Amino acid sequence: MQVSIDGTVSSVVFANTENGFSILRLETDEGLVTVTGSIPGVSVGERLTLRGVWTTHPKFGEQLNVESFEIKPLSDSEDIYRYLASGAVKHIGPSKARDIVEKFGGDALHIIENEPDKLTSIRGISVRTARKISDEFRRHASLRRLIDFLTRYNIKLIVAARIYRDFGDDSLEIVRENPYLLTAEQYGAAFSEADAMALDMGFESDCPERVSAACIFVLTHNLNNGHVFISKEKLIPAAGQLIGANHETIKEALFALCECGEIVIEAIAGVEGCYLRHLHEAELYAARRLSEMTALSYVEVADGDGIREIINRVEREQGIEYADMQKMTLELAAKNGVIVLTGGPGTGKTTTVRGILTLFDAMNLKTALCAPTGRAAKRLSETCFKDAATIHRLLGARLDDDGALSFDHDENNPLNADAVIVDESSMIDILLMRALLAGLKTGCRLVMVGDADQLPPVGPGFVFADIIRSGAVPTVSLSEIFRQAADSGIIKCAHDVNNGIMPDLTAKYTDLFFMRRQSEELIAEAVTELFSERLPKNMGIDPSQIQVLTPTLKSIAGTALLNNKLREAVNPKTPTKKEKQSGDFIFRVGDKVMQIRNNYDIVWKSDDGLREGTGVFNGDIGVIKDIDFGNEMLTVDYEDKLVVYLFEQLLELEPAFAMTVHKSQGSEYQAVILALAPGVPALLIRGVLYTAMTRAKKLLVIIGQPEIMERMVHNERKHRRYSGLRARLAESGS
Repeated sequence: MQVSIDGTVSSVVFANTENGFSILRLETDEGLVTVTGSIPGVSVGERLTLRGVWTTHPKFGEQLNVESFEIKPLSDSEDIYRYLASGAVKHIGPSKARDIVEKFGGDALHIIENEPDKLTSIRGISVRTARKISDEFRRHASLRRLIDFLTRYNIKLIVAARIYRDFGDDSLEIVRENPYLLTAEQYGAAFSEADAMALDMGFESDCPERVSAACIFVLTHNLNNGHVFISKEKLIPAAGQLIGANHETIKEALFALCECGEIVIEAIAGVEGCYLRHLHEAELYAARRLSEMTALSYVEVADGDGIREIINRVEREQGIEYADMQKMTLELAAKNGVIVLTGGPGTGKTTTVRGILTLFDAMNLKTALCAPTGRAAKRLSETCFKDAATIHRLLGARLDDDGALSFDHDENNPLNADAVIVDESSMIDILLMRALLAGLKTGCRLVMVGDADQLPPVGPGFVFADIIRSGAVPTVSLSEIFRQAADSGIIKCAHDVNNGIMPDLTAKYTDLFFMRRQSEELIAEAVTELFSERLPKNMGIDPSQIQVLTPTLKSIAGTALLNNKLREAVNPKTPTKKEKQSGDFIFRVGDKVMQIRNNYDIVWKSDDGLREGTGVFNGDIGVIKDIDFGNEMLTVDYEDKLVVYLFEQLLELEPAFAMTVHKSQGSEYQAVILALAPGVPALLIRGVLYTAMTRAKKLLVIIGQPEIMERMVHNERKHRRYSGLRARLAESGS
């Protein structure tokens, strides 16, 4: 329940200038109160009205989690003194603060802001110092006015901090000129929030700023659906419906956006596509580089080195005999600038990748291994016996001074590698593909490995599938299931599902079991019992090696409720276990958690303290080791590194005892429990079921209704994504 309190800031315990997060002590009529939240630019002595929710800190007790606030004008001489004496305004200390207040009383702040030359009547303040004091005070006043203005429209305080970071004293004027600026990705306001503000300020419903912002919003929103562009035919009515504008008005706005370079409209893949400029550039670049690399031929070099003899030697050294398709893949890798290797489980992709790596070593090529996620990179490293990194880490991802993602390795500073092998390539979106290709030096070979039938990437594009379907890049599709894999129920049934065949749930397998449960309550109970008791006791599988998957977030058998049930079963609350609430989640020491967005700046250290670096990436899974309330920090052990989070960074974490199938992409687990219950039709599709099944390495238990599984097997629905990469590659290869 939201409450409102008034008080005066007595001390600032902590303040983050980047995002405005602060911890304050507030003097109120009821006594001293601790408040936390995004409260940018507040200083000692200022009077505030804060609205928020009371929470209980395990160590420091009750405190207010602030959702919005107002700064009251300072008129009382003592409050003004405390504010100036706090050091909030440079060049004024306690002594000068007392002199200024004694001289000007309640008008002191007005004098500082508007008539600074009068300050020279105070001993020790020159004209130059007076103007510096005034400039500094105006800076604080500008931020306060911006906060007051945005708070009026219920816009999150962190938006004010981000805007002020970029525009400083001009922030409020710039926002007034175009409130829709707040919807830019780096600021984070919702279109509806900025729109309500603009209309209240008197902007016309069909003004250029509003119509342009609506077009950009529709394009940006559809990135979340995987689209690289939107057809003009769909964009115009969607933007028109959003703001109630006619189609001619939208067309005029699109023309203006093209003229200023914010969007690009181009006929592609049979439609008139509307792109955000950076996505158009990324798609063009990816198509051009892939075409250039495909045109490279190393036939003479490869034949000169006796590739077939090297392959034969590799077979003898490793004691294996490659199948014909695997040998063909190795030869293609030796002779071409870029190749694609795809295939389902048990078809020999891993063996083939190891062969390619050994072949490149024999050819004296320096090879780098990478994958889109940390877990996929770790698995690649384990199977190839060579260090592998995430693509982001390989390229040296970081945030620049403007907060934008950049890479150390690009066209001007390419990777020192003669070949790059990328696993789980189906997860790569068009922006990451552009970054990867930019980091490859001229002549570097690229081997893309993955399963084309997995779910598409979370980001825009369908890069791996587009490359394969274009027919422009040499591609090998492994389909033969090797004998040692053919006995696996997981592999056999996964291939059945992928081919639209309902597996025989009565068949006896050693690694796959189906448990029929009709209601969601019974599914949740069975999942919890298996996870916490039966698999650990009967099969010796520790819960840390078991991953619960489900297609959906909501429902009784969705991740939200399952995470609570599983956590209480294996990591129950005790008087000595520390807990910290953040948003919708309560984090407890011993909890399994997952990083849900890339953080390129956060520092990590190895367990032994001998290595350190930066970066934790979307999909990394670890265990909470400690919660330090005194320093407002939480430590997570990610197996190979320890990461310390400030409490305001906990929005980057989620419980991970159970997760959606989409979030499991690129990972592999010793044991998987898959909960199948009724859900959103768009999630009950073959691709989700196939992806979930192929996450299991040694054991898969499916719990639920057979008819739900059968519906998924026969539902081959694939969400169409607007992407021009396939057409561009096909055209360049024709």
